[in-house]
Amino acid sequence: MDRNSAIGVFLMAALLLIYLQFAPKPQPEKAAPAKTTAAAAPSAPGATPAAPDSVALARQLGSFAAAAQGTAQTLELKNDRLTVTFSSKGGRVQAARLNKYKTFFGQPLDIFDAKSAQLDTRFRTTDGRQVKLSDLYFRAEPQGSNALRFVADVAGGQIEQLYTLPATSYELSYNLRFNGLTASMAQEPLTFTFVDNVRQTEQDRKQNRNHTTINRYLSSGDHTALAEASENPEEIKVTEPMKWVAHKHDFFVAGIVADREFSSGQLNATVDLNDSTYIKTLTSTLAIPVADVQQGKANFRFYFGPNSFNILKEVAPDFDRNVYLGWGLFRWVNRFVVLPVFHFLEQFISSYGIIIVLLVVLIKLVTWPLTYKTYESQAKMKVLKPELDAIKAKYPDDQVKQQQETMKLHQSMGVNPLSGCVPTLLTIPILFAMFQFFPNAIELRQQPFLWAHDLSTYDDLIKLPFTVPFLGNHISLFTVLMTISTLAMTYQSNQSNPAAMQGPMKFYSYLMPLIFFFVLNSFAAGLTWYYLVSNLVTMAQQAITRRFVDDTKVRAKLEANKEKNKDKKPSGFAARLQDAMKAAQEKEAQSRQTSRTAATAPDEDTDAESGTGAADISPKKPRKTRRS
Repeated sequence: MDRNSAIGVFLMAALLLIYLQFAPKPQPEKAAPAKTTAAAAPSAPGATPAAPDSVALARQLGSFAAAAQGTAQTLELKNDRLTVTFSSKGGRVQAARLNKYKTFFGQPLDIFDAKSAQLDTRFRTTDGRQVKLSDLYFRAEPQGSNALRFVADVAGGQIEQLYTLPATSYELSYNLRFNGLTASMAQEPLTFTFVDNVRQTEQDRKQNRNHTTINRYLSSGDHTALAEASENPEEIKVTEPMKWVAHKHDFFVAGIVADREFSSGQLNATVDLNDSTYIKTLTSTLAIPVADVQQGKANFRFYFGPNSFNILKEVAPDFDRNVYLGWGLFRWVNRFVVLPVFHFLEQFISSYGIIIVLLVVLIKLVTWPLTYKTYESQAKMKVLKPELDAIKAKYPDDQVKQQQETMKLHQSMGVNPLSGCVPTLLTIPILFAMFQFFPNAIELRQQPFLWAHDLSTYDDLIKLPFTVPFLGNHISLFTVLMTISTLAMTYQSNQSNPAAMQGPMKFYSYLMPLIFFFVLNSFAAGLTWYYLVSNLVTMAQQAITRRFVDDTKVRAKLEANKEKNKDKKPSGFAARLQDAMKAAQEKEAQSRQTSRTAATAPDEDTDAESGTGAADISPKKPRKTRRS
């Protein structure tokens, strides 16, 4: 590894650390479609609540108080993927369970339940009262095997809610209609509220929290999200129409999509680090145009399901952005390169550890031309090392002259000093893309490989009885092996070109892998396994490439370039750089001459003290010159 290659690697490492600081599953096996069912069950037995005060209800709800008394029922819609629980009190979704998933701890995976979340809608009446649907009791009317209709007779009209759960789908259709209530309702938007206290479902509580956020998509096509990793209260007030809002729970999503649009909204996220039950609280408050509910056009779709790119892209425009694949070019690499290759391989291979190995091999084969250019540049710099050392010895105290002569040597030999680090820098998009792909790929969730039980999180084969700063209370064996392989690869590179890496550069080449050991210890095992395999393949590439890059042949090629370029004058950027260095050299020489002149000039102040100065114009006797 020569100096330019090392600079490229260190620049990549620095960018990666900055990016990490600031950055800014297999598909379920197809089974016979389960028939969706609707079932009603009485509420859990308990003490009979006291009868509500009819007068108080009338004062609170006015003409809507007629539906404020009743008995709550719990009902379900279920298919092979999703079980949705409803309450007739409010006619609202109470819980959502993913039938094919479990938490990391082996429990049924509920995206939310009656204790952790609440969905509600409120509106204002013409006499100024605030009414919530949760204040009212609805009559449940199953509509076949896959739909439920909730009806409340109020104020001379009806409030109707219709839910439909198709077979083999994670989407729940929802229609809200107010029939004959135009005279009783204020002509202002209704407010839909979704309060979501998110529970821990993955091994790494901190990562689970940091990957939990609210995404929203405007009708204009703009997509933004609340800050994920922040532990401070986050808020977005939206004054433009929105198409959808999604509560992203690391690997799962609870979202609502409007067929028309929400007129405005507010999104909030808060964290209580002392709360051992919930990792974050997400709240979405959305405005539903009143005309939509009065005209039967308030149609929505809930999505309760996995955060899987291939599934989400069919839900709504840009709904797949709930899968964070990085930003800009890194997202492009993941979406159009890594994901298609990954999904292609998983059709034929069941082990995701083996898929990662094949992914490494394919990427290394594609980037081999860039790698070869780097090795070739290293060989050229190694061959030129004697000439470069001679220049330094000839001009030990003149850095400008050293640079001029070094540049002349490079030009005459046809060597580009940047060709060693540029190919390395071109691999940065793939490097950063992998850092975002593996921690966010639900395909790896709970997929075992070797000693790791879950490739989407760290392996904790070595558990510590204490916590080490910046490391945690565990040591990932994959990260240890990755660090060892990186040190071995660095040693191999330094041994092949010992003169290129000396002093601080050599020290830092061994320090960086140790720094990354601390950085990656709590990252996904799939990522550290990827880099372990990548290091092993890279060392094999180096060994193979050295057989084709011979120092004697490289020297012969450089001598041929020297003969070819002996009468060639620099042009373009090289000429401008040479002129700038020449001007700098002339300026430095002039500065030195001025300094020497000033040092030998007579001191006027001293002459004045001795009676001679600028005012004394009397002729002076010439000084005698002492001869040796």
